[in-house]
Amino acid sequence: MPVPAPLGALSLLPVVLALGLAFWTRNAALSLLAGCIVGGVLTGLDPASGLSQILRTSLGTSDFIWVMMIEVAVGVMIAFYLRAGVIGAFAAWASTRLRSRRAASGFAWVLGLFVFFSDYFSPLFAGPIARPLTDRYRVSREQLAYLLDSTSAPVATLLPLSGWAVYIAGLMVGHGPVASAADGMALFIRAIPFNFYGWLATMLAGLLAFGLLPHFGPMRRAEARALHEGKVLRDGAVPLTGGELEAIRPRPGRQPGLFAYLVIPVAIVLGVAVGTFAALGEVRILEAFLAGVMYQAAALAFGRHFEGVADAVDVAMAGIKGVLPAIVILALAYAINGVSKTLGAQQYIVSATAGWMTAGFLPAATFGSGALISFFTGTSWGTYAILAPIVMPVAFSLSGGAVDTQVLFTVGALVGGGLFGDHASPMSDTTCLSSFGAGSDHMDHVTTQLPYALTAAAISMGVLVAAGWLAS
Repeated sequence: MPVPAPLGALSLLPVVLALGLAFWTRNAALSLLAGCIVGGVLTGLDPASGLSQILRTSLGTSDFIWVMMIEVAVGVMIAFYLRAGVIGAFAAWASTRLRSRRAASGFAWVLGLFVFFSDYFSPLFAGPIARPLTDRYRVSREQLAYLLDSTSAPVATLLPLSGWAVYIAGLMVGHGPVASAADGMALFIRAIPFNFYGWLATMLAGLLAFGLLPHFGPMRRAEARALHEGKVLRDGAVPLTGGELEAIRPRPGRQPGLFAYLVIPVAIVLGVAVGTFAALGEVRILEAFLAGVMYQAAALAFGRHFEGVADAVDVAMAGIKGVLPAIVILALAYAINGVSKTLGAQQYIVSATAGWMTAGFLPAATFGSGALISFFTGTSWGTYAILAPIVMPVAFSLSGGAVDTQVLFTVGALVGGGLFGDHASPMSDTTCLSSFGAGSDHMDHVTTQLPYALTAAAISMGVLVAAGWLAS
């Protein structure tokens, strides 16, 4: 793809167009596609050639193929769950112990917290398990998607046992006294209390889930619709799961053994995920899901839940078809992120906010810059990679090379600012995966979650501004 001359504010046009259309039309796929086409034109190519190059460049990468294969594996796993009848059986079992809407939504929040080591794994694991229960108690799909999203990436930034912690710790190496990955991890751990956005996003979701705070904004209307009309989805909503999954039924006469067909597959997935993190320092999510799917296929075949090989393949293919809507959204999100990078959108935001980097305002400027970059690009890790080399030398120069409160505030602001976009942007992969896990309309999830994300961001910014003012 040709690299144009610096475009300044014009580099944001594809993303701004996509965001505007998404909130106006509530059609994420069409909006992202329009942004990609405009981005291709801005690179100097005609619409068809530009779109073709964007798609080939962005989707022909190991990162996208990896995420796509995770979704495919999850689709097959859910399809096998449905054929075994265990999701409905689990919901029936859980409903005898969780007997209210508050308990059902609280369970979804707690389940998301339980899978703390991966922001990808959390919504894909917790969503299909919690969804039948929240549906039974008339919890809106928007609320479920919000709870899944708020217990994925935010929680992963609050604990050292996650890929996020390892990645951020690595970015700290070489700045100030941080000479090794161990030093970087020690700095990350000390900065966890200063990650105000991560704490606020997680705690706000919990308070809302258990009914300790009233809902407001679009979520309040979604919850009223679900409670009073029994519609967990609004009329006209397009869930980020295909109808093929809804059509899968258990084979007559077969028993839905929860231990064999639900507990053991979950234990395998969790065991592989946690085991690879402990042994290798990274969560092998795809391998974890593939191991679970292989066990499911063998167990269901042995238990005669398939009529034959052709039936087993049909069920698996239905699962793959069921995740296609989510894969399309993810593909277009990757594409528009790629064109934004080519156009220099991230560099423009950094240069436009460079004037904020005063001594007292450094943490707030770091958070604000990170929030803008991550929201407009949908990537937290890319934001960290851009901002860390800029803000960390400044922070250590102000501290005289010591890890003082100013440095900890800055690291916490860096982590929280980058997290905001991953949590709130419709172009974020985790936001897409949360919509899929909840079976929610993607833009309904984004519009109902955004007021809560902005609330947490505003409070975080206020605390950082106050801290900078007191320190100056």
